[in-house]
Amino acid sequence: MPLKGVVFDVGNVIVRWNPRTLYSKIFPDEAEREWFLANVCTMRWHMRHDDGVPFEENRRPLLDRYPQYAEAIMAWETRWWEMFSGAIPETEATIEAMHARGVTQVGLTNMPSSVKSGVFAMSPVFGRFKHIVVSGDVGLAKPDPRIFELAARHAGLAPGELLFIDDSALNCEAAEHVGYAAHHFTDPAALAPALAAHGLL
Repeated sequence: MPLKGVVFDVGNVIVRWNPRTLYSKIFPDEAEREWFLANVCTMRWHMRHDDGVPFEENRRPLLDRYPQYAEAIMAWETRWWEMFSGAIPETEATIEAMHARGVTQVGLTNMPSSVKSGVFAMSPVFGRFKHIVVSGDVGLAKPDPRIFELAARHAGLAPGELLFIDDSALNCEAAEHVGYAAHHFTDPAALAPALAAHGLL
């Protein structure tokens, strides 16, 4: 089945996001920083934000358990934007090129609802999407197969007509199980050739 559309992840595909960009300022000592991110504000803990749990509610148990790190825990929300380091130009260029060709494009992101407008303001290419599915809005998160099915419905295409792009190999595998083609995003320079190979550029 020829591909007719693309579903893009957001973080580290369109815009760069890394908690260490912020926490390197809070914890100059690498060992302390890595311990904090592995034991206190972990990615597993953060996933609850993606599922729709408010920052305030999610951090309450951590503040009780680690009062000595209260300021650093609070910073996950209060200094959230310092985790970002701009848009990825190669991705922006491919989105604009496919928009010019009339290719259907949809976003699919694990993201708290409360921050989505600020993230989408980081690049004009978010305005090129037919729709952006946000996990915090729909109560589903990747790699749940239902969120991939939802993205396909918003694209108006069958999963087999879509290419999914994500920096997570696990999410790419989940998309393939639903019927998508998938591209594991590891090198921005490899994106355009991959899209061209699928006939989308």
